[in-house]
Amino acid sequence: MKFAFSKPTKPGDDTRQLFSNFRSIGYEGLQLKAGQYTGYLDQRDRFLEEYGDQPGAASALIIGGALDEDGVARLRKIMAFGKAIGTRIIVFCHGVAHAGLAANDIRGFAKRLSELGKEARDHGLRLSLHNHFNQPVMHRGDFDVFFGAVADGAVGLTLDTAHLVKSGVSDVAEVIRAMAPVIDNFHIKDFSGGQFKVLGEGEINFTPIFAVIREIGYDGWVSTDEESGADLLPAMKQCLRFMQEGLRRG
Repeated sequence: MKFAFSKPTKPGDDTRQLFSNFRSIGYEGLQLKAGQYTGYLDQRDRFLEEYGDQPGAASALIIGGALDEDGVARLRKIMAFGKAIGTRIIVFCHGVAHAGLAANDIRGFAKRLSELGKEARDHGLRLSLHNHFNQPVMHRGDFDVFFGAVADGAVGLTLDTAHLVKSGVSDVAEVIRAMAPVIDNFHIKDFSGGQFKVLGEGEINFTPIFAVIREIGYDGWVSTDEESGADLLPAMKQCLRFMQEGLRRG
């Protein structure tokens, strides 16, 4: 397994600290939020000049949006950027509200994303859908509908623990076991009282979650997705320690 970190930061010192410290703390990669890389989309060389000497600095690029004409054009631009800077995964948060969607709508999204996933492959990338509260793949049944309609394995799953719990899914381990063939990324996040928490400070029981990740033989990226608002460096250290202790036990 490879450990990564993801957290929104303010431009300036917080962002510089993120890039400067992730490897010395012990992470192998960063999974970048849109605000941390979209300013470089037309300046790839500048990104490489600033961060290209840090392996894993853009192991994944996270982007939210719709699948309308503008959204698809933006996603394609991010794919091209990702290829140029050495990214491996494009994590897509599908910014469409869940309310009112039917199964056929979700299947249609899967087919469209499958086309884009094949384009991503041509760039040497993997397109991975992020399950998300109040987005098309939210409830347990949505996973079966969506991935049952994905063509040729062209779209993977970034499984987010806290968004599952926030969406009312209590047995996260069952989802991991069932979706193991398509999971290509994890976002490990804690949750309590309607709020995201630093790992270990929420109410999610990670013991069965970590056990099933080991059980399925997963060896890809496992990223903290830290959105609690806690101070950056202490959160980075605590989250890595929590993941290492949980996933290396047994």
